[in-house]
Amino acid sequence: MNTQKRSGVSISAVERDTGLGKDTLRVWERRYGFPTPHRDAIDERLYPPEQVEHLRLIKRLMDQGKRPGALLRLPVAELHAQLAQLRAEKNQTETEDWVLPLLKRHDVDQLRHELAQRLARDGLDRFVTETVPALNRLIGDAWMNGDIGIFEEHLYTEVVQNQLRSLIHGLANRGKRPHVLLTTVKDEEHLLGLLMAEALLAANGAWCLSLGAQTPLVDIAGAARGTTIDIVALSFSGAYTWRKARAALIELRQLLPEHTELWAGGEALVGRGKTIPGVRTLERHEDIGPALAQWRATHETHFVKMDATKQLGETLRRGKK
Repeated sequence: MNTQKRSGVSISAVERDTGLGKDTLRVWERRYGFPTPHRDAIDERLYPPEQVEHLRLIKRLMDQGKRPGALLRLPVAELHAQLAQLRAEKNQTETEDWVLPLLKRHDVDQLRHELAQRLARDGLDRFVTETVPALNRLIGDAWMNGDIGIFEEHLYTEVVQNQLRSLIHGLANRGKRPHVLLTTVKDEEHLLGLLMAEALLAANGAWCLSLGAQTPLVDIAGAARGTTIDIVALSFSGAYTWRKARAALIELRQLLPEHTELWAGGEALVGRGKTIPGVRTLERHEDIGPALAQWRATHETHFVKMDATKQLGETLRRGKK
């Protein structure tokens, strides 16, 4: 009998640390043979620290669009090499030169100025799809490594969110289709991903209505029914589990009017490779523009007829006066 005491990290702690859901970890264990946790005295999983670090690397590469099936077959050295290559491609070294020192000095004014400069330099699409995600990864890594405190991470998030809100305000496109309702569900507090999506939707001509964070499903459905909403868009951060996200989407799909589309995106849905009936999953912010173009192509005839009917009605009313 082996009496050696096993040590490691619980599956709940791994989920919080890496953003990978418990169900995902169990499926990978069965399907790919990794991770390989120990078992404690009551048969609960314990993950060695080196495996937790390995999982962090996999999750960071998944966030860049890499597929987990391929990543799980690679050694740690190769994962580090791929991450270094992605950082080089996204000019993350240049980013490090300014954002962390500003945060450590708590220089909010200069941080706002630098962000505004990069927005002007990169343009909206690149700023939202490349610059902000690169900053988010850097800040996340810095917090995880202990280089910045949690309040500094919150400071960064608030400044970027305010920058995006200002950007969205200047892009208001009232009356343009589609009309999109944006929010997050209960227990999903993270707004940054939602604001990034709203900025891209507005930039591509959609009219957006945001309810902010943590809206009950019944209220989301009620808002969609009581307005001219064409699409409900939800965001799920990496801190939200796939199982809970899937359950919320299935329930909301049943509550929404049949003609209202349901779109979902965010880190919690990246790399799942699974479809939910009646839900359009957008794994990257870059997918928003093409998805809108497809929506308009599908609904163009319907709205042309609506506009023609409206114009005819106005003509007839004028004729009676």
